[in-house]
Amino acid sequence: MAARGTPGIAIGGLSRGEAKADYCRVVDTCTGQLPENKPRYVMGIRYPEDLVLTWTARFGNAVTGKGVLNLRHARYADDLGLIEEGCGCRCCRTREGGLGVTRAFAHHLAAKETVGAHLLTMHNVWYQLELMRGVRQAIVEDRYLAFLRRFFSDLYEGDCERYPEWAVNALRGVGVDLKGAV
Repeated sequence: MAARGTPGIAIGGLSRGEAKADYCRVVDTCTGQLPENKPRYVMGIRYPEDLVLTWTARFGNAVTGKGVLNLRHARYADDLGLIEEGCGCRCCRTREGGLGVTRAFAHHLAAKETVGAHLLTMHNVWYQLELMRGVRQAIVEDRYLAFLRRFFSDLYEGDCERYPEWAVNALRGVGVDLKGAV
């Protein structure tokens, strides 16, 4: 593929249930042989940390800066907190046309109504848009490494021992020490 002069390269045939460590090893092997100046598209990514949004909402999951909340779980039945405190999406906002959707209400809807998936999709897409805005801004301001470390620290509540080994190894493979100072 590298010799064909394509504007970019897609890597497929993965995400069929293999372990993340194996997945990352194969992607690393494949990308290690590709020209540095061509974008790479890895097909089949489907987990929150892999940038998934709408698919997971259908199963009652809200993606947040602290991880994924399975709002179908009974523990959210009486939780009057917003889906995500501080989120600016229409579902979480309590002013300026926001709906102020609580976890309890989302729990009820996710278990019984398709509109629950719609609301969680709205939240998840907003979350992803904001995350990507933050990524772009961090790149522009040359502080991406600090952004990445903060993202993982927030996601895993400051406990770097909980970081997935596959993520640590994948980032180490491109020269990023994820466990450095935040």
